[in-house]
Amino acid sequence: MLAVLGFATLGSFMLLVMRKYLSAFTAIMLTPIAAALVAGEGAELGDMIMNGLDTVAPTAALLLFAVLYFGLMMEAKLFEPVCQAIVRASKGDPVRICVGTAVLALCVALDGDGTTSYMIICSAFLPIYRRLGMNPLILATLATMALGTISGTTPWGGAATRGISVLHLNAGDYFVHMIGPMALTSLAIIAVAYWLGLRERHKIDAEKLAAYKLEIASGEAFEPVKADWRMWFNAGLTLLLMVLLILEVADLLVLFMVAFVIALLVNVRSIGDQQDLIKRQAANAVPVVILVLAAGVFTGIMTDSGMIKAMADAALAIVPDSMGNLIPLFTAVLALPLGFFMSNDGYWFGVVPVLAESAAHYGIDANEIARAGAIGQILHSMGPTSAPLWVLLGLVRTELGDFQKHALRWGILVSAAYILFAVVTGAISVT
Repeated sequence: MLAVLGFATLGSFMLLVMRKYLSAFTAIMLTPIAAALVAGEGAELGDMIMNGLDTVAPTAALLLFAVLYFGLMMEAKLFEPVCQAIVRASKGDPVRICVGTAVLALCVALDGDGTTSYMIICSAFLPIYRRLGMNPLILATLATMALGTISGTTPWGGAATRGISVLHLNAGDYFVHMIGPMALTSLAIIAVAYWLGLRERHKIDAEKLAAYKLEIASGEAFEPVKADWRMWFNAGLTLLLMVLLILEVADLLVLFMVAFVIALLVNVRSIGDQQDLIKRQAANAVPVVILVLAAGVFTGIMTDSGMIKAMADAALAIVPDSMGNLIPLFTAVLALPLGFFMSNDGYWFGVVPVLAESAAHYGIDANEIARAGAIGQILHSMGPTSAPLWVLLGLVRTELGDFQKHALRWGILVSAAYILFAVVTGAISVT
């Protein structure tokens, strides 16, 4: 009963959002609440919601200050020189722009922080997409696939870290076998970028494209950027922030709060101007925060009501005992829908241990279950419980349903390729 109700809840949410019957904010809250009432869990609803909010509140606060910080950096034109260098290298060719988007996304995803990655990518490429009339959903699609592949696989990226800790694994043993599949999947993302770039090249008016190329060659396409002491200070502060993030000197929220305050004092001197900047950036920050909190309601109810565990158990029941050796492959396939809908905490701490325990009965190493589970991160980065995604959608200015209509087909394709590469290289076994 709970498994059926869980799958029905997920399906209802997708239908409501993609058909635009409800906004993502309302649908992500109403569907699990309705399911909990049907399951007779109404009396526990308040506690389940609060448990969910407890898990996402730090993330919501982090995203608030991350958006404020990078919004300030964008207004200060910190990334403009990088953007101009990329434009010159692309020579205005949509194919090169799309491939460049993918390469930059794969590189910055090594940082492990989705919000930071999306901010950098959008700062560099979004103005170019808009100038040429290219579809910004391409940028969003490539960025999410890159983040899911790199940040979702590396031991320091956050997702796999949960699996390594909960299954008590050695990070080296887990990761060394995933380097090959991860590299091949990165090439697959670049191939998708090339294909999407070819399609955009044919869509853009030839005269408009030729005129833009002339503007790039002559330098008219760029506004002069003055590299004054504030720009150098902002660059140094941002670099220091990235180093401290990687070294985990302090909590991410603390680092972004302090960095924003320092940047605000240096770049905006008067109190009135500081208040105006915060009001401008609040238009981007507030929608992100409320959606993250709503996602906490979703995961809190789905997890505490037992629907998530029931869904995982029902899916495992499909595998006959004679095919127990295929549990790693089945885990990789199951990771796609569960990763899409679930928070990483709920998935890695609630579902993956169940799968690992089942695999252990067949003598399967828990490392293989962790590797298989990481493959679902590509679709997780496109799902409603991915907090950085809401930042990206705000930057690109699109709705969740429109993004998923464009991105999911490519996410599923690349995820399938990732599974294939993992099997072929022996990262997950099928024998």
